[in-house]
Amino acid sequence: MQWNQIVNNQQLEDIKTASFMSPQVILKHSTTCSISKMALARLERSATPDNIQFHYLDLLNYRNISKEIAEKFDVAHESPQILLIKNGNCVYDESHGGIQMEEIVEQALQV
Repeated sequence: MQWNQIVNNQQLEDIKTASFMSPQVILKHSTTCSISKMALARLERSATPDNIQFHYLDLLNYRNISKEIAEKFDVAHESPQILLIKNGNCVYDESHGGIQMEEIVEQALQV
């Protein structure tokens, strides 16, 4: 699985812009949380669709970007958390045990 690491706020604008061309997924991940590690491992074991770009945010090192994500995409902060961005908006978000590649792909295919 290819992750694009998010390390600055400008990347959020780039993700938003890219979401008009293809679905974008943001994983907000805490490197010290066992549930977060489990969600990451589950995603990495899954087949990765070619038409979706995946982005990774290390919450512990980039808390300010996590807050910006919550504001920009109008979602409550959770950890771990998946956000699916299409056409500039968060159309799906899930956290903890609900993070599943099959659901992400299903939501990404919806119009």
